[in-house]
Order: sequence, then C-alpha cells, then structure tokens
Amino acid sequence: MHTFVHPLRRAIRVAGEREALVSGDTRVTYRDFLTRLERLHTVLVELGTQPGDRIAVLAFNSIPFMELYCGISACGRSQVPLNFRWAEPELEYAVADSGARVLLTDRDPGRLVELVDRVIRIDDGEYDALVAAAARTPFDDAAVHEDDPAGLFYTGGTTGASKGVILTHRNLIANAINMQMVMPLELDDVYLVMAPLFHAAGSVSVLQTMFVGAKHVILPAFEPGEMLDVVEREGVTATLGVPTMVAAAVDEQLARPRDVSSLRLFSHGGSPIAMEVVRRGRQAFPTTQFVHLYGATETAPLVTGQAHEEQLLGTPLEKSAGQAVVGVEVVIRDPDGNPLPDGEPGEVTMRGNNIMPGYWNKPEQTAAALRDGWYWSGDVGRLDTDGHLFLLDRSKDMIISGGENVYCTEVEDALYTHPAVLEATVFGIPSDRWGEAVHAVVVLRSDATEAELIDHCRTLIAGYKVPRSISFQTDPLPKSGPGKVLKRELRAPFWSGRESSIA
Repeated sequence: MHTFVHPLRRAIRVAGEREALVSGDTRVTYRDFLTRLERLHTVLVELGTQPGDRIAVLAFNSIPFMELYCGISACGRSQVPLNFRWAEPELEYAVADSGARVLLTDRDPGRLVELVDRVIRIDDGEYDALVAAAARTPFDDAAVHEDDPAGLFYTGGTTGASKGVILTHRNLIANAINMQMVMPLELDDVYLVMAPLFHAAGSVSVLQTMFVGAKHVILPAFEPGEMLDVVEREGVTATLGVPTMVAAAVDEQLARPRDVSSLRLFSHGGSPIAMEVVRRGRQAFPTTQFVHLYGATETAPLVTGQAHEEQLLGTPLEKSAGQAVVGVEVVIRDPDGNPLPDGEPGEVTMRGNNIMPGYWNKPEQTAAALRDGWYWSGDVGRLDTDGHLFLLDRSKDMIISGGENVYCTEVEDALYTHPAVLEATVFGIPSDRWGEAVHAVVVLRSDATEAELIDHCRTLIAGYKVPRSISFQTDPLPKSGPGKVLKRELRAPFWSGRESSIA
C-alpha cells in the first residue's frame, strides 16, 4: 500500500539532511520538511477537520503551498487546489461544490469567507505562526488507504462543464512511478517547479522528486528571465512547463543567454506545441533533452511520453505524443466501443492505476467518462504499429489555450447573457503564442461591438477563457439535422493548411 506518506518516508531515509525545498533565500531539508508537515497535521486536527474533509488552497507557488500539497493528503484530508486565474463566481462554485471546510490563501478571499468554516492567510504570517506553535502529530499509516481521495482537482468553471476530478493516493503514486519511467530523476537532480501547483503541470513530479530524494526549486510565478536565472543559479537539471512557457524560455535564452548547461530534461505537456519551438529549443538548449508528455487531469495526469523529442525532428515521429507509459494501456475505439486497428482514427481510451475513480457529485458524467474500467478521453487519435500515439483532434467542447482547459459551453453561456446576442458558438483557432485562442461567432439581435461583448465576458469568466476575437454574421449559425451547430464548418477556414493536433 502506498500513500503520500511513503515518498516522504523514503526521502527521509535516503536524503534526510539534504535540501528538499528552495524558494528564494529559503532552504528546507527533508527532515525539517517532515517536521513542518507533522505540525500542519496537528493544525488541521485542531481546526476540527476529520479524515476525508476537503481543504481548499488558493495561492501562488511557495514553500507553504508545497507543504499543503503534501501534508493535507498525507494526513487523510483531501486537498482542493484552486485556479487563481478564475473569476470569483468560478471560485465560489468550486468551494461550494467541494464542501471545503478550510481555505488557505495568500490573498483577500472575498466572498469565499462565507463558504468555509475558517480562512487562514499564508501571506501575513498567520499560517506560519499556527504551524510553528503546533506540536508534531506523526502520520498514521493505517489511517490512510491508497484508495482514499487525495484531492479534488477542478477542471472547469461555473457551468455544467465544471467537474471535480477525484484523484486517489493510488492514482497519484502511480503517476509518480510513470513519470520516473519517462524522465528518470536521481538523488542529485534539481527539479524546478515553475508551472502553477494547482495545475497538473505544476504538481506532476512532486511525489516523483520526493521518492528519489531530489531537490525542488520553487518559482512563485513563471517569468522567462527569472526562470533562466534560477536554472543558472541553482543548477536546475529538470523542469516541466506548458508550451507557452517553453516558447518564452527559448526566446529569452536565444536573446539573452544564460549558462543552462545543467538542464538535462525539459518536458512539456498540457496543450499543443509547435515543432518550430522544439527546433529553436535545440539552439537555445543544445545539451537538453526535450520530453513530450500527454495526459489529462482525470489520468493523474500522465498517459504517454516521448523522450528525446528533439532527435525526432524531421521524422514521422516528430508529432507523436509517445507511447503509453508502463502500467497504462491505450486503445483507440469507435463510437460503439470496439477497438480499432493500428492506423485507424478514433477516440483515445486508457486504463491503469492512474485513472480517476470518478467526478465529485457527478454520477452521470462519471458514467459517460468511465466505461468498463476505461477512461474515454474525448480526444481523437491513432496508434502506429509500435504503439506511438498521434493526436488528431480533441473533444470539440474544449479548447486548450496556454495549457489551460477552456470549455466552449462556459464561454457561450457568458455570451448568451448579453441581451444583444441571439446566437453564439465558440471554438479554438490557431495561435502562435497560446497554441489555440478562443474565438466566437455571434449572431446579434441588436447592435453590439466586439469590445463590448469581450468586456461583458470578462465580468463573468476567467481572463484566459474570454474570447480573443469575435466575428459576426447575419445568417443563422449552420446546423445539422437535429439542430446542432456545425462548428467544424465554422472552424475549418481558420485551420486550413495547418494541422490541428494536440498534445
């Protein structure tokens, strides 16, 4: 049986006096890290929380966030990391839906204070004072089971598309092992946490890094110049970012080079990456291996991986998302669930110990996504004869922009609340910066401008979900026989001559 406690225990045994966490001038050994987590355990008990209770976190990356990510789950509670880019209604929905009892945050909680029993501020010394004053409560291995929820990870916003993905200890430990198979870390490695910890891209290697006793260096928020300065200063050997981060780091390194010779592994996932970024990456990071990862929140998240992506440029495999990681099966299926032969496109399904048990409080969505032990991803892809996955399209109800999931229905709902909007549909269009940008096609019933509708959306949904552009038409939106909007027809001109693939 393995839970969040086991990577910690191994780290203490193999690297107790070595540095576990570095952020700015603060440096914490694994032994001191464990002490802090045992004190946090006491704080959560004294707050009246019970095993299984949900604890929400809304914060930038920091050493306290790392303590919360590890400690909340290790003592049998479920963490609920919140996207700090969300608008207040989206945050309120996730907190209310999860039933979180405590919120730990580094900012004004606004109306969230009304939804929880207690708010603890990370930024004003309150959190540190509580932890420092608490006695140590050792973790009880028998009190936490590997099939217990370790956390709820929300994928959407305020509409029906928003779902709390339940990930168990088994799921996240399996992911740690999967990551170790794709991009192995060793005791002397230095892993840079630069993507937000509320996102799978930020937390994907936390347990893996602890298992081997390696060091985490934490970047509070990504900025390419600071990221490269930290790589040079701390001798960072591995990191992961969404493609927009990779592109920004490549551009900065080519313009103002640092000594990045220590960087052995630069992995990316979460959204499409342009092959031109990888080509330029070889120039910017000539001694670095690029690793292509594919997965989803529901898969904890890793499903496939492709090492040495930079060596595949110009070959048929350059657009592959890699092969299934050890312990995960990937099968392409037709709509009836029948497996398809190699080369045939269909829906990507997968199973393994990394697959979620379901969505929080959403039995119908769970039943649709999990069928006979397989997770149906909504992505369209094909496998070659060696099991390399090529992703061809994605569920048309979701856009991945800058590594963030944007559900079209959320944006459409926001547009429809404007009185001038008669019809609206939303889809992704190519963006060199974001991979995809949110675009809307609108039929008006009365006069309104693009700027007016964009400003309206901004009051209802997070900034990254707001349409970057809107086109207007006077004819009704094209529809199929049953009345479904034919997004593919509207989307086709934007993607003409460009391959619509995802990673």
